[in-house]
Amino acid sequence: MAEPETLVVAQPSGVEEDTNRNEDQSMPDAQNPSDGSDSGSESDSEDEAQAKAQIEALETVLNNNPSDYDSHVQYIKILRKQGDVEKLRQARETMSSLFPLSPEMWREWAKDETTISSGVEVLPAVEKLYERGVSDYLSVPLWCDYLNFVQEYDPSVRECSAAGISKARNLFERALTAAGLHIAEGQRIWELYREFEEAIFLTIGEADSGAKEKQIQRIRNLFHRQLSVPLADLKSTLLAYKAWEADHGSSIDVNSGELDGLSSHVVSVYQKALEMLNARAHLEEKISQKDIDSEKLQNSWYFLYDIHHSTYLKFEHSSGDPARIQILYERAIADFPVSSDLWIDYTQYLDKTFKVTLITFKADALQTARIVRDAYYRATRNCPWVGELWVRYLLSLERSHGSEEELSTYLNIFLTRVDGLRRRISASTEVKDGVDYAVIRDIFQRASDYLSPHLNNTDSLLRMHSYWARLELKLGKDLIAARGVWESLLKLSGSMLEAWQGYIAWEIEMGQINEARSLYKRCYSKRFLGQAQRIIQDICHSWVRFEREYGSLEHFDIAVQKVAPRLQELQLFRLQQESKNVGPAINEKETSSTKHAREKRKPSSSSVDEQSPAKRRKNMAQNLKKTNENDKSQATHSAEASETAELNGKKAESASSQETKHKSSKNLCHLMIDAQPLFLI
Repeated sequence: MAEPETLVVAQPSGVEEDTNRNEDQSMPDAQNPSDGSDSGSESDSEDEAQAKAQIEALETVLNNNPSDYDSHVQYIKILRKQGDVEKLRQARETMSSLFPLSPEMWREWAKDETTISSGVEVLPAVEKLYERGVSDYLSVPLWCDYLNFVQEYDPSVRECSAAGISKARNLFERALTAAGLHIAEGQRIWELYREFEEAIFLTIGEADSGAKEKQIQRIRNLFHRQLSVPLADLKSTLLAYKAWEADHGSSIDVNSGELDGLSSHVVSVYQKALEMLNARAHLEEKISQKDIDSEKLQNSWYFLYDIHHSTYLKFEHSSGDPARIQILYERAIADFPVSSDLWIDYTQYLDKTFKVTLITFKADALQTARIVRDAYYRATRNCPWVGELWVRYLLSLERSHGSEEELSTYLNIFLTRVDGLRRRISASTEVKDGVDYAVIRDIFQRASDYLSPHLNNTDSLLRMHSYWARLELKLGKDLIAARGVWESLLKLSGSMLEAWQGYIAWEIEMGQINEARSLYKRCYSKRFLGQAQRIIQDICHSWVRFEREYGSLEHFDIAVQKVAPRLQELQLFRLQQESKNVGPAINEKETSSTKHAREKRKPSSSSVDEQSPAKRRKNMAQNLKKTNENDKSQATHSAEASETAELNGKKAESASSQETKHKSSKNLCHLMIDAQPLFLI
């Protein structure tokens, strides 16, 4: 496979390019003009003008049709030749948000960012690109680029620190899991892994014989693992292993028979792997013979699943090894990414093999659930027009307890379909060209039926019903049906305050003030999720605000009378909570102070024994007084008003009682004032 070219960043005029650039870095369309040549300057100007026109034309095409895959590819190619870094990044991000990119495109992107970036920021940014790339399709060259990049640019890996070695080994093991069984190309990852471990061996000092022996055994184990896998260069690997053993003091004779001197375990696994390789050799040869134009393969990918891959898959199914079956599916998908039959076959196999029930939801089930979900996600990105894949994707999310974010992705499919029908109805000029609104209603209903059990009490469900109600009124011309949509939402998510707020705001927007007032009265007596006190307070303030802006004085007075006792109860409840929280803190402080004072005094002091009872009696009296004051402050509004009138008639009153009465009256006054300001819903 050809190595990706390196991006040529646009240079200022007068800067010469390196004439000794490697062949894989050559960019024939970015040659600098010859010095002093007028014809060369004119030619460059014409080329630049032509490139600019092509860019503008492609931008127009993509603005009109963002789903044009080939135009995205051409746009990225020409921007890369021009060296427009920022535009190129944006073009790649835009395409990646719509389509999975080919491994070659990911390799080019990562290599470009490595070339134009500098400093420590290049490592995490490019690592993220590689992670995104290896998740799109199986590609051994892309994995090798990733492994080489980390070894070269991560200082911890390059310096063989403990953390760096651990990071690299984890990445190598991930690469082996993803592509180590790839018969034609998997050996490249095994070889890189061994080279990394051999480089670590060279950093270990001669004096540390224990560490050197441990590292030798690690490399030996890697050889043994590779020899047990049917890979294309299996015999070459065996020869390399015998030579390595001889270099490290083994008695194996490199020039002896193929299996002479090897342990029985190595001979057994090698012979078994060789048999498996021979049984698949003819199938590997068939799928390697592609009769498809390579340029079309890399760019358009509009071709069908061929008979050779199908035959190979049937063979692997008969052997019954899930790991080999899965990697062969991944190889087929890398060659035929838009074959819906292949994706359906693959996902059905995963469902059957790795099916996760609601009962067996353990650590291993979580891993298999992730594998199945990821496969469906990729399937719907490659074949978004296949409804069966979307339905199976939803069922997979249900089995694996998918998150709201994942299920919202499925909701967006329904809403996108509604968007298209809405625009079509709005643009219809003739009845025969129009779409019956009943189609939109049916889509909304099916979306609600499918997703409501999974999105209950979420913003996603609220957003869908709000959109639905608006279209029922605007396109369906049915106010009763629109209210029915809101009422169905309240049945599903009536304990969610935002559902009530949305319904009330909609009625106010429609000018239906009486209906909005009725909703406030219903909402006032509901139980809600979350911070109940705050929610009740918000409802009360919102109702008062509503009546100030839309209601008569009578309506305003009724609202204030309704909410004032509720707000008063909340205020008294807060005072009770504060008194409960303050009491233990005061007692703890007093206990700490007493203990500290006793530690300073001598244990034999008679004054402590004489004064402590008196102090205790005094504290009890003060606590009793505080308790009485708190009880008075917690009385109802009517009782406080009556008590206040009687106390005002008395001429003699203690200072503490006057202070308590003043505080209670002040709190009630604040409650009545708080009920009236303007508060947003």
